[in-house]
Amino acid sequence: MYAIVKAGGRQEKVAVGDTVTVDRIDGAAGSTVTFSAVLVVDGATVTTDPKVLSGVKVTAEVLDETKGKKIHILRYKNKTGYRRRQGFRSQNTRVKITAINGVK
Repeated sequence: MYAIVKAGGRQEKVAVGDTVTVDRIDGAAGSTVTFSAVLVVDGATVTTDPKVLSGVKVTAEVLDETKGKKIHILRYKNKTGYRRRQGFRSQNTRVKITAINGVK
């Protein structure tokens, strides 16, 4: 059984026991968080009905907070001497999926 959940502006495919990296979530290491399911697949049964999925909860345990890969940004204009350099690292949270509840 697996589910597609909304996590941090993206959708992730998760199953029980998976470790997933999502955008930063407020919560200390060891705390539990819940995600809303968009789709649930249980063998040959695929559930996409919003009324049924409103009762489905995917629970996860927060493992730790990490930083993403560094992105280098360079702005340059030819023949004018204009150069700007900037970098960015996203704040991420690693979670371990513990249960998918509410599926019949």
